Amino acid sequence: MKKILVFVLLCFSAITFAQKPIFTSAKIKSATVYSNSAELLQSAAVTLPSGTSEIVIKNVADYVNENTIQIGAPANVTVLSVQFTRNFISEYEIDESNPMIKKVRDSIVLIEKEMGKIANEKVSYSKTIDLLDKNQNVAGQNSGLNVTELIKLVDYYRAKRNELSNLVDTLIEKEKKLKDKLSKLNSKLELNTQKQEKSSQGKLVLQVMTDVASSVNLDINYLTNNASWSPFYDLRADNINSPINLMYKAKVVQNTGIDWKKVKLTLSSGNPNQNNKAPILQAWFLRYGYPRTYGYNNSNAAINSLQGKVSGMEINQQTDTKIVLRGSRSISENNQALVVIDGVISDARTLQSIDSSHIKSTEVLKGAQGAALYGEQGVNGVIIVTTKNGLDDYTEITENQLNVSFDIDIPYDILSNGKAHSVALKDLKLPATYKYYAVPKAEKEAFLLAEISEYSKFNLLPGEANIIFEGMYVGKTMINPNQTSDTLNLSMGRDKKIAIKREKIADKSGTKFLSGHKEQTFTYDITVKNNKKEAIEMLLKDQYPISTDKEITIELLDNGKAKVNAETGILTWDVKLNAGETKKFRISYKVKYPKDKFIDNL
Repeated sequence: MKKILVFVLLCFSAITFAQKPIFTSAKIKSATVYSNSAELLQSAAVTLPSGTSEIVIKNVADYVNENTIQIGAPANVTVLSVQFTRNFISEYEIDESNPMIKKVRDSIVLIEKEMGKIANEKVSYSKTIDLLDKNQNVAGQNSGLNVTELIKLVDYYRAKRNELSNLVDTLIEKEKKLKDKLSKLNSKLELNTQKQEKSSQGKLVLQVMTDVASSVNLDINYLTNNASWSPFYDLRADNINSPINLMYKAKVVQNTGIDWKKVKLTLSSGNPNQNNKAPILQAWFLRYGYPRTYGYNNSNAAINSLQGKVSGMEINQQTDTKIVLRGSRSISENNQALVVIDGVISDARTLQSIDSSHIKSTEVLKGAQGAALYGEQGVNGVIIVTTKNGLDDYTEITENQLNVSFDIDIPYDILSNGKAHSVALKDLKLPATYKYYAVPKAEKEAFLLAEISEYSKFNLLPGEANIIFEGMYVGKTMINPNQTSDTLNLSMGRDKKIAIKREKIADKSGTKFLSGHKEQTFTYDITVKNNKKEAIEMLLKDQYPISTDKEITIELLDNGKAKVNAETGILTWDVKLNAGETKKFRISYKVKYPKDKFIDNL
């Protein structure tokens, strides 16, 4: 009984693999784009015979996360297996997948046959002409012919030879036309083949089974990493009494290998590749280490920081740096763990070059967890490293953040060329309160700030913004809504109609030497003039130094009636200036320290 079962299975396998694969192309219906990936929904129509069939679906993304592939099929169709490949080769592919290519190839075959017939006729006519020429020589040497017979022979020869020569010329002309046509067909074939190859390298190979022959539609859903989007804005304001017109836009980039034509687009701030496993605290064992010294090469700190945190980890740095999670007795020959840095597959050598102070978080996936996310590459474990990016990563802010999605009703064309495509999302009017801000110690110009309250309801995301104020482009700014304050400050650029000057008063500044100490006095006048036609409000800031060394003492002599923050040394004025008005503020401070010492940042 067992032998019979094996024989039946072998026959079933032989029939299955001997069958001609069915080719079809997938059409994209919608795309959900995340910050570093995209979820694509495609459809494919195919006619299936009864029984088991192999379907090759073309025009899918060049790189696909196989663990995310989902195939939607009718109830009468069972999907036995799904495989993604970029190297599918079949003798049937070109003939079945593109009718245009098949038509061109058939035309080429017919023309080549016709040209073969012409070549045969040319040879036949040429041989006949050669035979006539030889017979003429024979007849000329035969002295038994009289003049009348000789004239008849010459007339026949002339007529027949002209007829054959004309036929050869006609065949040559016909052959030339066929060659031109063949050349055009070959060019057309090459062009169509290039278009076919350019569309996509990715393919899905499906094994399906159905009891009834029918035409079915398949829905294909998967995740690919070669796409992203980022928000940016246009900020427009007519004057300081009008609201801000904010145009919410997105830059969408994709290089998946397939062009998205007339696609329904959804943009999401979520991250589908993010690990959703809740962290578990393990016992925290202290151990001795080596103190860090100035000039010490700490390039291995990132890798060394992993050791001791994960059981079963081995780090070999004798030759090439190698991280092993499963142990040296792994059943596989290559037991090196996969390293992923900021979502990009990398290696231990790159991880070795990262300073541990630049690492935001590290996560280790073992066994099935690594394979579930990264397929065969992750079977030996995965080291996921996220580096710090910007000031927010170095400052811990506790804040609840929700994913924001934008469903766009207008169909868009997003080509697979790696270039940014602009997509309009929203047009908002933001009620704003305007004020000016100046720090003359750092910048001699005033900045216009727009304060927006209750900004969270607008679902803004961090991004760059173009500023158009009073009908003129004034520059760029950054919008960062990920903060804990209730008010969002948007910089609307510099206003050159507000003149600011900060100058040192020489006769009120100087240096004195008192016994073992040096005493330096600094006095500055800050002048602000409003050259605008309307009154303004300004937040003006300056500072005096503070000390953490008991040998250095600082005394604020004149604060210019500013609000003083003694902990930071920041001086703040709330200034109101009428049109054309000028105001002056004086600050003065004294620094005392040992005269044999030098302060390099005073």
